[in-house]
Amino acid sequence: MNSQIQLPRPNGGPSNFGATPSTRRNEVRMPRFFKRLFKFPQMDFEMAIWEIMSLIIAPKKVFRQIYYHKQTTKTYHRPDPSFTYLLSFFLTLTSLAWGFAYADGFTQTLHITLVFIFVHFLLLSLVTATLFYFLVGRLLGPGNSMLPGRRRGLYNLEGGEGKEELEFGYCWDVSIRAFVPVWVFLYVVQFLCMPLVGTNHW
Repeated sequence: MNSQIQLPRPNGGPSNFGATPSTRRNEVRMPRFFKRLFKFPQMDFEMAIWEIMSLIIAPKKVFRQIYYHKQTTKTYHRPDPSFTYLLSFFLTLTSLAWGFAYADGFTQTLHITLVFIFVHFLLLSLVTATLFYFLVGRLLGPGNSMLPGRRRGLYNLEGGEGKEELEFGYCWDVSIRAFVPVWVFLYVVQFLCMPLVGTNHW
């Protein structure tokens, strides 16, 4: 045996390979969504494009894909910001079209772009996700005595403890995906129908 090769030393406990060490599990950790926020090579933009197209044509396929994702990863949340980036990019193109058609100058076009992305999309999605995170957890949670039986599906089962917690990341995923039909009808279709409605829009 080579003298430079060392065998792993048994420590009397389970292996933490690929997981958080037991000494750090109780510390506050940054969510994986934010850790991958600027790691563009790790983002799955093909899946994000497929989800946007399927949300318009066949939303049931997206639900089925999320269900299969839950079966394989034990979580409903996908910590991949590619969908957020892609929909923000489409909103940028839409806002530029609105600005070039109806705004007066570059400043107003930039204002429309910032409002569309950071207020209409990101802020409202964050408010919606936060609101339903607390409402669903309080009204439809397993501790509600007014509901018959035990509610499953939205809740992530903690192994061995019988504790159920609603994932905030899943609420965020639902809120940004629910914005797709809003973007299609209120930003794209309405823009295409504006010449038929009138001329003075601003």
